Amino acid sequence: MGSPMVGSVGSARRNGYGQAKRRINNRTNMAQREEVIRRTIYVSDIDQLVTEEELAALFINCGQVVDCRVCGDPNSVLRFAFIEFTDEEGAKAALSLSGTMLGFYPVKVLPSKTAIAPVDPKFLPRSEDEREMCSRTIYCTNIDKKVTQADVKLFFESICGPVYRMRMLGDYHHSTRISFVEFARAESAIAALNCSGAVLGSLPLRVSPSKTPVRPRAPRPSMQ
Repeated sequence: MGSPMVGSVGSARRNGYGQAKRRINNRTNMAQREEVIRRTIYVSDIDQLVTEEELAALFINCGQVVDCRVCGDPNSVLRFAFIEFTDEEGAKAALSLSGTMLGFYPVKVLPSKTAIAPVDPKFLPRSEDEREMCSRTIYCTNIDKKVTQADVKLFFESICGPVYRMRMLGDYHHSTRISFVEFARAESAIAALNCSGAVLGSLPLRVSPSKTPVRPRAPRPSMQ
């Protein structure tokens, strides 16, 4: 009769050890996250025409930039960004650049309250071909929900050149949609960045370089 008792004590110890290990891991993850946040700044009032590269270059003398993520704000002609440095000193030095003119507007620089959300690795380029695809692809947000995929395609083709493939995302429950547009040529994608702020439907588009390629959808299984 003794052995089940020993087994249950052993499993309780193991469970206790597992819970303690999870608590330590959670504390470690939280500490790492807080450390990343201290290395990150929040930049607002960014001119639509300013690229991620130009924004990162503004802070080149503050420290080494790990990541720069520009985001669109549907309620404003300006955008905002998160920039992560390799160390906390870089982020602190960057705060002194608040008020610097970049494009037509002075940017505001503040400590960030959040870390940059990582791009899901499975969506990142997996090969040289996919990296080349990214150079031909744009990420377009703030698309009026009344605008169709055909409208978006026609808009970019008339200004920038032939569209090879595109993917429209979002649904009609949201006020805006997003789209990935892959052009036949890289020059067209570069030209498309200048369309940021152009009104399609009733809203100004937000256009940025895509970090992920538009992958062909897997064929649906036959119903036969």
